Amino acid sequence: MQIVILAAGRGTRMKDLTESVPKPMLEINGKPILAYKLESLPKEIDEVIFVIGYLGNKIQNFFGDSYAGKKISYVVQEELNGTGGAVNLTKELLKGDFLVMMGDDLYVKQDIEKILKNDLAVLGFQVDNPQQYGVIFLNENETLSEIIEKPDIVGPALANIGLYKLNKKFFEYSSVSIGKGEFGLPQTLALMAKDFPVQVQKATAWFPIGNPDDLKKAHEIVDTFI
Repeated sequence: MQIVILAAGRGTRMKDLTESVPKPMLEINGKPILAYKLESLPKEIDEVIFVIGYLGNKIQNFFGDSYAGKKISYVVQEELNGTGGAVNLTKELLKGDFLVMMGDDLYVKQDIEKILKNDLAVLGFQVDNPQQYGVIFLNENETLSEIIEKPDIVGPALANIGLYKLNKKFFEYSSVSIGKGEFGLPQTLALMAKDFPVQVQKATAWFPIGNPDDLKKAHEIVDTFI
């Protein structure tokens, strides 16, 4: 199976750390974030498609055309038009069911394996401060109803953490605009969920690396995600 890893952004909140390297290539204990992610992918994933942009050559030079036993290919997102725009660039390379993953978050291998078992799925993580996240709302049968960005609700709630199991029917839906010239993958998936059940799986752990303090903490907890 293929996985699309979104790694095009600069990561401006990292400040000087990303002046000469893209955010997903920042190192934790001497190894790039993306290397940890590829090494912890389940064996069912045999091909990685990187969506690259800012300093994308750094990613290409490090991983080449194979890494950790997995074939690697690349598409360039020249216009940063959101997660929906990024995934649409990979359409012609995809052969069937596929995963999508953010390039700078740490996930647990068992959670990736869990989501693989579904036809369509999104991974969520319980948070106490839902106003800071895109939040997953469920139907009565606990499938996906919608994903709302930074809702004014009281926690706990299930945050969308950017890991999806999709199929090529996804591309039959018009990408949903989220403003500022960007298109949202989660919003488009919520549109698809009106026609097909999208399972919601709960993550056991998740660590987003958004700023320099997160990167420092990652040095201490990365073993949890290997």
